[in-house]
Amino acid sequence: MDKLRVGFIGTGRISDLHALAYLDDERAEIVALCDRNLALARSRGRQWNVPENRIFSEYDDMLALEDIDLVEILLPHHLHYQATLDTAAAGKNISVQKPMALSVAQADEMINAAKAAGVILKVYENFIFYPPVQRAKALIDNGEIGDPLTIRIKSNSGVSPTEWDVPASAQAWRLNPDECGGGPLVFDDGHHKFALGWHFMGMAEAVHAWIGSTELGPDMLLDAPAIVSWKFPGNRYGSLEAVYSPELVLDTQHYAQDDRVEITGSKGVIWITRGHGKMMDVPPVILYKDRRTRTFSDMPVGWEHSFINSTRHFIDAWFAGDPPQLTGEDGRDVLRFALAAQESARSGQAVQL
Repeated sequence: MDKLRVGFIGTGRISDLHALAYLDDERAEIVALCDRNLALARSRGRQWNVPENRIFSEYDDMLALEDIDLVEILLPHHLHYQATLDTAAAGKNISVQKPMALSVAQADEMINAAKAAGVILKVYENFIFYPPVQRAKALIDNGEIGDPLTIRIKSNSGVSPTEWDVPASAQAWRLNPDECGGGPLVFDDGHHKFALGWHFMGMAEAVHAWIGSTELGPDMLLDAPAIVSWKFPGNRYGSLEAVYSPELVLDTQHYAQDDRVEITGSKGVIWITRGHGKMMDVPPVILYKDRRTRTFSDMPVGWEHSFINSTRHFIDAWFAGDPPQLTGEDGRDVLRFALAAQESARSGQAVQL
């Protein structure tokens, strides 16, 4: 097979980033689009050279096309489950946005449906492919800080005059727990942070969370400030702090948010100093060990590169016959992190995994 032929279900704001690597790789081609907002889908089609007769408002019509190898499911969280089952039933391979589902039971059904249909199920996660994260992981795997003992993740949200223009409808479902599955910072964006915890430290064995709320407007509550603590096997720990500061002005081209990660090992410490934006004018990766600080700046730091690398990894895996990152099973593990935080905040107790 000379090309990976891809169809998109959902052409909203995030699809711009999902398309980048497909458009830039001669081994791949976007061949069909679907969105209930047909005008939006047609606009994307003109940008991506997708013929108008291959742009649909109902995904069943797109799934009926025989020449689609992979379907990118870019829908609100509560729609992932059914769209994945229907895509598997149509015999198409699947890349579904994170978090993959609203419950572990749904995730299990999605995994089983893909297996029964003999198709690939990838859960799309980009943060583990962010170049500074990749560099930090390579340094840790090379033994630079010894054995990782703790991980601390700080996520700052604020405002920005240069942030993405996100439609009100997209904001609305993220603030609706029935459609989002939790909240936009701890459950939705938190998936990236739980994925980082999983990526660097493995699967947690217990989670304890405090999730507050900040009123943004009538019936609009943001799940912040929040602290989520993790206990990993082997006497290792981690934490995520998510905070919204309404007067914090951020430098970003995407969401008004930035992140920092600190990983402490038995003989050193690594910092990843940015994520969506650029709060600090310092190198993106900093390593301290043996009384010496080393910095690493020889890498792209735009958030879009995490999407490019994630998609490129899948294209490489597709042609090599290798499994994707994240597999459906991996995505279920990260989902368990996120759901445990919600349960702990409700119960006031640690949740064992």
